[in-house]
Amino acid sequence: MNQPDDLARLRSEYADRARRFAGRDDYSAFNRANLFTIQSRQRAVVEALRRQGLTDLSRLRVLEMGCGGGGVLTEFLALGARPASLFGVDLLFDRLASACERLPGSRFVNADGSRLPFPARSFDILLQFTALSSILDADLRRGICRDLLRVLKPSGLILWYDFWLNPTNPQTRGIRPAEIKQLFPNCRCEFRKITLAPPIARKLAPVSWGLCYLLESLKIFNTHYLAAIRPLPPAP
Repeated sequence: MNQPDDLARLRSEYADRARRFAGRDDYSAFNRANLFTIQSRQRAVVEALRRQGLTDLSRLRVLEMGCGGGGVLTEFLALGARPASLFGVDLLFDRLASACERLPGSRFVNADGSRLPFPARSFDILLQFTALSSILDADLRRGICRDLLRVLKPSGLILWYDFWLNPTNPQTRGIRPAEIKQLFPNCRCEFRKITLAPPIARKLAPVSWGLCYLLESLKIFNTHYLAAIRPLPPAP
């Protein structure tokens, strides 16, 4: 599959996904399983930022590749980022329209991640949350990651949150740590395996969050990696 074909497939798949889930609460905070997943991820993201020494986001420029409706960027707003310093890129206009309504003081662009319309070294933090696993074309994946590194400041951070395994969805391909390291050469990568498998969370969260916490802490049932990726300093 070549890159234009994969982008066309991706547009079609997201449109179809929106139709399939219309009127359902699978991704609503009022769905207990989804709320459990969101809050667990948020805690992991805050801890990753703390470990990286990024506890004051007020002066940092943040870009999300594959921002969708802006939900993740809204979380960074709550962590202290300024609206004018939040940027998002997405393929789909309707998702960007939702993001603009949600974050009117931020900036959103319709583009694919391999051709980010920003100068080099523009951002302090880049976000990739479950976008790359939907890209099936290996060359397109590599191109996106190259451009992410291009627009990242040398001292910047990429936060990566994505599946390593999603056997029920043929429109995605999981990405494991070894591949992430290949996609970001000359970078230091720290990994944490998080997020209880959604089918398990959907069954257990309505009954017992405590059991969800226990199973998630074991990590063997977790389906995502949260990676903190930073460029290595140039050799002297």
